[in-house]
Amino acid sequence: MIRKWNEESLDHRNTLLYAMGISEEDAQRPVIGLINSWNEMNPGHYPFDKELIQEMKDEIYSAGGLALELPVTGICDGICSNTPGDRYTLPARDMVSGEVETVAELNMLEGMVIMATCDKVVPGMLMGALRVDIPTVMFTGGYMAPGQLSGRMLTLTHTKQAYAAYIAGDISREDYKAVVRNACPTPGACPFMGTANTMCAMAEILGLSPHGNASCRSQTETWHQLARQAARQIMDAWRRKICPSHIIGQESFENAVRYMMATGGSTNSVLHIPALARQMGCEITPETFDAISRQVPVISTIYPNHPSYTMEEFERAGGLGAVVKELAKEGKIDVNAKGMFGTIGEKAALAQNRDRNVIHTAADPIYEQGGLAVLKGNIGTDSAIVKFSAVDPDAWKFSGRAKCYDSQDDAWQAILKDEIGAGDVVVIRYEGPKGSPGMPHMETFMAAVLGKGLGSKLALVSDGRFSGATGGLAIGHVSPEAYEGGNLALIEDGDLIHIDVEARTLYADVSEEEFAARRAKWKKVVKPAGGWLGLYRRNCTSAHRGATVYWDREQAEDK
Repeated sequence: MIRKWNEESLDHRNTLLYAMGISEEDAQRPVIGLINSWNEMNPGHYPFDKELIQEMKDEIYSAGGLALELPVTGICDGICSNTPGDRYTLPARDMVSGEVETVAELNMLEGMVIMATCDKVVPGMLMGALRVDIPTVMFTGGYMAPGQLSGRMLTLTHTKQAYAAYIAGDISREDYKAVVRNACPTPGACPFMGTANTMCAMAEILGLSPHGNASCRSQTETWHQLARQAARQIMDAWRRKICPSHIIGQESFENAVRYMMATGGSTNSVLHIPALARQMGCEITPETFDAISRQVPVISTIYPNHPSYTMEEFERAGGLGAVVKELAKEGKIDVNAKGMFGTIGEKAALAQNRDRNVIHTAADPIYEQGGLAVLKGNIGTDSAIVKFSAVDPDAWKFSGRAKCYDSQDDAWQAILKDEIGAGDVVVIRYEGPKGSPGMPHMETFMAAVLGKGLGSKLALVSDGRFSGATGGLAIGHVSPEAYEGGNLALIEDGDLIHIDVEARTLYADVSEEEFAARRAKWKKVVKPAGGWLGLYRRNCTSAHRGATVYWDREQAEDK
């Protein structure tokens, strides 16, 4: 066994297992936890139902183990979008990581299959699993079918754009409601290159989920086959005592960044991959992202980086494996990196690129550089992030006068009332990890921008973050944030702000002397936060360092 039990403790546990009908013989088997985030408020996690769980239990039992289901939190960012609840989504990542750590260590599990699909739950589960470091595989939930309306592709984010168009009088209420009804036709992850699909890809690139899992349609027979494969693999890992620390290293995390750059993945990666790497004692920073962005081109774009391609077209073209194959051909990814299901090189060998309109070669990329840039200047003296693969190249260099708001809601109401227009640089602040607290998405504001046709005609600069579905010139993660006295807090209406994505700069025409004078009069905006949010505010790091309570692992252990 992986765990060391004394006779009394093991018997004490087994007595409780007998109470639930587990036989004395079965209690001798290694207990594998099926760490399940299924619930009825999250379509991404809804596929992890009893039928699937039984399939996995049967495979594990046939291989000599005893699989027991253990539930953990599985939140959906979309459920709480544009509500105060959105402040909880990023902190939920760290909470989920604590839940996984707790159920694994408290129950002395011999191994785990962790199951999640969505934005914060995948990295949260992985963070907990890496800290526990017992044999672990991950199975992700697959993508949902894209919506259709009158021949037009729809996703969840189109509902926000349609609302802005409805308020502006550009479409009828009936047309708006039709978008709402048709945007999400099946369970699964939203079928664009948002945070959920980016994180599922990260799990596969790290080697913890089966080949093809990250680009497979949910609830298909192929998806069920992958679930059974994951169940068999955890028993193989248990027998060989293979733990995540045996296969995951610095090169693994850098590969995850390389894949994210090649596919225009979510800016939330800049929070999650560094926080995850810290659990293994590896170092990934925003500077790592920027350096890799200069090395790895964008070779595949789906919505919002492409107007109509979704995960459906991406899977047909060859999916994640085909991207890895194209990167491997040009030496843009470390093919020797290991995984529970083989090396990256072996994954590339299994793949085929079936449509080079959807997945280009690295020699013929869509953009010469990766899909994300890290900006610096006198705004964001540590860093600021932009997903420039979702920005019209004509807007990569932009200057405009600031319009400042201390919450997303204030800015959203202003754009709906046409108080914001072309040429403006909208500053939304006090929405960072500590300021909000919780660093909510600024996607509602940017969806209104796109809905009004202003995607490349104005800019947003914020210490908040974005949905992976966000398009337009949206700069987030400004660090230091306003709450901690970053210069973003000192910008005033009318200040001229300059953005140059290619040069990686973000500046205000404000002298250091003027900033000092403003700082002397500055009063911090403090938004109410009790309970878990209050604890998170007091303990989390900046966006530049993963916005996590688990950054200083060694220090926490020393205490």
